[in-house]
Amino acid sequence: MLRQLCCAVLGLCAAGFAVAEGLTGRPASYTVQPGDTLLDVARRFDVGYAGIRAANPQFDPWVPPVDEPLLLPTQHIVPAGAVKGILINVAELRLYYFMPDGSAVLSFPLGIGREGWQTPLGGTRVARKVVHPVWVPTPSERTENPDLPASVAPGPDNPMGDYALYLARRGYAIHGTNRPFSIGRRDSHGCIRLYPEDIARLYALAGVGTPVTVVDQPVKLGWQDGELYLEVHAGQAGADALEQGLEPPSPAQDVVDAMVRGAAGAEVERVNWDTVHLTAQQMRGMPVQVTARRN
Repeated sequence: MLRQLCCAVLGLCAAGFAVAEGLTGRPASYTVQPGDTLLDVARRFDVGYAGIRAANPQFDPWVPPVDEPLLLPTQHIVPAGAVKGILINVAELRLYYFMPDGSAVLSFPLGIGREGWQTPLGGTRVARKVVHPVWVPTPSERTENPDLPASVAPGPDNPMGDYALYLARRGYAIHGTNRPFSIGRRDSHGCIRLYPEDIARLYALAGVGTPVTVVDQPVKLGWQDGELYLEVHAGQAGADALEQGLEPPSPAQDVVDAMVRGAAGAEVERVNWDTVHLTAQQMRGMPVQVTARRN
């Protein structure tokens, strides 16, 4: 079982949990209150816009029905790859931070680069840290909008927010935002945005030299308590489709099946393939158990 290590707003926001065989966090739901939008609920529970849309595709994002339960994507399979420092999965618009002692992983939703300005994959590191950064538009941003100022001083008009972790990759940083509703969307020129409260926490934890790995894994698998879980995201193109109210493309079923077989190994006979196929088709972005429990 997962053991909660720390709490924030309503016990869920920006929470850290002990990692148990590849899963982190815990499932949750929320009953819609008068005046709520999905954007409001996403910010309150530290999830992104695309994530909450994918988990609740039946609801109008601006006027969800009052007293109806919303699924909150607050449990995740940790992506394959690095198990130290910062791991960013652009396919799910989420950042993972591994505590140096290996006790827990923190998970935060993020915003990334839009079509034509994709956040580059691969490894890098935190090169420097700045409180109240000055925003200087990049040449590509200035090409797109020649009217941009030479720079923007710290303050409410600064799109970088109050904290920035500059990467050893010129022109890229993990930073806050003065537009929190952009989290869970592809809206930047390649930089990685976090909610103001999340970047403040990450800034305090991640030192200069912290490794940063960026991956693109729309399909993830993980074990917990002897059961195999599958988590499928619509990916970057799917996030754009959700933004436009369109049906996102689903991953190739043969690829998902092959990944499940590989992860299941000797336990493949316990796999419920109907559940696997439905999970891949729905792409809700939440872990689903796909093995039948032993009698």
